[in-house]
Amino acid sequence: MRKVSLFIAMSLDGYIAKPNDDLSFLSLVEKEGEDYGYTTFTKNVDTVIIGRKTFDWVVRELGTAHYDTGERSVYVVTSDKSRVNTEHITFYADGVANLIKELRQVEGNDIYCDGGAEVINELLKHDLIDEMIISIIPVLLGDGTRLFKDGRGEQILELVEAKSFSTGLTQVHYKRKDKK
Repeated sequence: MRKVSLFIAMSLDGYIAKPNDDLSFLSLVEKEGEDYGYTTFTKNVDTVIIGRKTFDWVVRELGTAHYDTGERSVYVVTSDKSRVNTEHITFYADGVANLIKELRQVEGNDIYCDGGAEVINELLKHDLIDEMIISIIPVLLGDGTRLFKDGRGEQILELVEAKSFSTGLTQVHYKRKDKK
């Protein structure tokens, strides 16, 4: 079965964005030549799931070419049914849990959830994330968009690996513990 993975950065106090969807705190750990394992992680990924607000931010800041590379299928989870699909980008309005169910019925490689918080928490609510790689940025933001929200069940995780980097970033990799 296709694995669903989260690869994301957050502040030490659990925020993935400052107020107004400001991601500038990520630059605190930018280092030339260091991608914190992202390239290795994405080698086995052929599908990306992303929330509409995060997608719009990435397109605005980095351009459409960031996702529309032809290397991966991209599903943008949205409630706006008027968005027009492209060859590699599908705007999906039937709920992220349904999307995962559909994608897992099709042969393919791993599925990468690239955010945002609403999509991540909906996946967690339905226990659909198989592994999480979370990079912790050494900053306390105090406000913004929390990675983990209330309203989901308990999930037991198993540590795969923990790494620290010279920039102060710490990365933890957890997988969902098998249910007995």
